[in-house]
Amino acid sequence: MTGEASTAEVRGWRGHVLAHLRSGQVSKIVYGSIIGLALVLTLEAHPSTPGVAIGSLVATGLAVGLAELYSEVIGSHTKKGLGEEHAATAEVVEETAAVIIGVSFPAVFFVGSAIGLWELDTAFQLAKWTGLGLIAGYGYLAARLSGAGVPRALLQASGVAVIAALLIAFKAILH
Repeated sequence: MTGEASTAEVRGWRGHVLAHLRSGQVSKIVYGSIIGLALVLTLEAHPSTPGVAIGSLVATGLAVGLAELYSEVIGSHTKKGLGEEHAATAEVVEETAAVIIGVSFPAVFFVGSAIGLWELDTAFQLAKWTGLGLIAGYGYLAARLSGAGVPRALLQASGVAVIAALLIAFKAILH
């Protein structure tokens, strides 16, 4: 999986996936997903309505994203003032969007609940376990792209999945 992608690989969905994995967005989506998972666990302890969950996730995504953007702008200005290279504005905006998406994505499950596709409890279950799966999946892909074999990549993915699962279990025990 390492090395340059062939022309055939760059086409289609695989090309989009490879481009995404090579971008700075991956770490930002994982970062946002961890925040989103923590928020979902908190909301589950005090559920009210799908609308509250959607609003909380989107508002938190925007708040964290804007904080990320602000900190990157300040850092960029500082580096520029010291004569160092800094990230391009487009790159910072893309990474900010990735954080917002990572935090806010579980809202889609609550939209499903709001329109009657499933119950609120199902939305919480989907949000929790897909968040865990996303975090573990990125752990696996990161290990594979860094040259690790499948067993080591599975071990790395399992390690981050266990951490997320422990967070889920911890919240379940407390509530």
